[in-house]
Amino acid sequence: MKILIAIDSFKGSLSSKEAGEAIKSGILRVIPDAEVLISPLADGGEGTVETLVEALGGSLETVRVKGPLFQEVEAHYGILSDSQYSPIEGKLAVMEMSQASGITLVSPEERNPLKTGSYGVGEMILDAYHKGCRRFLIGIGGSATNDGGIGMLSALGFRFSKENGEEISPIGEGLKDLAGIENASVPEGLLQCSFQIACDVENPLYGENGASLIYGFQKGGNKELLSQMDLWMKHYSELVKEYNPAANPEAPGSGAAGGLGFAFRSFLQGELKSGVSLILEETGLSEKMQGADLVITGEGRLDEQSAMGKAPIGVAKLAKSQDIPVIAFAGAVTVGAKACNQAGIDAYFPILREITTLEDAMNKENARRNLEDTVEQVIRLYHLQHKKQ
Repeated sequence: MKILIAIDSFKGSLSSKEAGEAIKSGILRVIPDAEVLISPLADGGEGTVETLVEALGGSLETVRVKGPLFQEVEAHYGILSDSQYSPIEGKLAVMEMSQASGITLVSPEERNPLKTGSYGVGEMILDAYHKGCRRFLIGIGGSATNDGGIGMLSALGFRFSKENGEEISPIGEGLKDLAGIENASVPEGLLQCSFQIACDVENPLYGENGASLIYGFQKGGNKELLSQMDLWMKHYSELVKEYNPAANPEAPGSGAAGGLGFAFRSFLQGELKSGVSLILEETGLSEKMQGADLVITGEGRLDEQSAMGKAPIGVAKLAKSQDIPVIAFAGAVTVGAKACNQAGIDAYFPILREITTLEDAMNKENARRNLEDTVEQVIRLYHLQHKKQ
């Protein structure tokens, strides 16, 4: 019997790999000779770097870069070797934009979309490029910025200038003076790199559903300021179209991360995809799944939001395309989790074994034991039915 495990982390408790190992242990108690494969799972957001580095044997890199307010911050990203599942050669850098330009790096009192920038993201990319990376997988959720990506691009060597030829400030308010764009200082090889961007929003760059007017409030802006910034974004997009006629500010995801989605597409030929899809492709889950009798997935909490495209549902859809049954395990399950059944999960199970406190439930050892024991009992039933067939 072949069983594939692709489970997301139980945030604050078990990593994706730890949860996978606990499930494997529970399975082998019942079916000692089962072929059990564990594939890492993440959605491109927080924890993606650690998940892939831990599971695929990469290295975790640390680099000091400029934060959203140009303060020095320590950013981490992962480097993985060539993947047998990618047609593009070269080491892969796995990054979370929030490491350099995340909103959690700015206190509520200091949040101001005029003054924040994405420069540190470019510094991370450049660091990985100089370390031999030619493929990039970058999650862009949780930004503190609304600079259209000019900060990141400036760090990479693009030049954004005013009418008089002076460089603009690579922050949100710099867009108001933008008059010219050049790429003379960009490393030539960087423009040949592959950029896969994990993005789960579909907003355009500007307009009533754009970067400024939808996400700018949480970044410290008010209606008057953000309406003005929205006009700057529109002007920015017009100049970018002169630089690259294929640039499309209306393309879904262009407004992600204060316009970073638009910047990646227009200047680096970046491809925006759902985070789950990118991780499943990079880890070759479809290939690993072939011939499996059962797929096991899950996450810390299953609810109605899980059914709206989160990582376990991505796994379930892939399994259903191969007509493989899917079971999910979760630390907690809500009434709304019933929607997961319609989304491809055949049955799901909470792992709590007794009334307990949240602290005890999330204790790593308790969570591991509860998951292992619950899996054992479910697999006993599954194996019994399987033998009858």
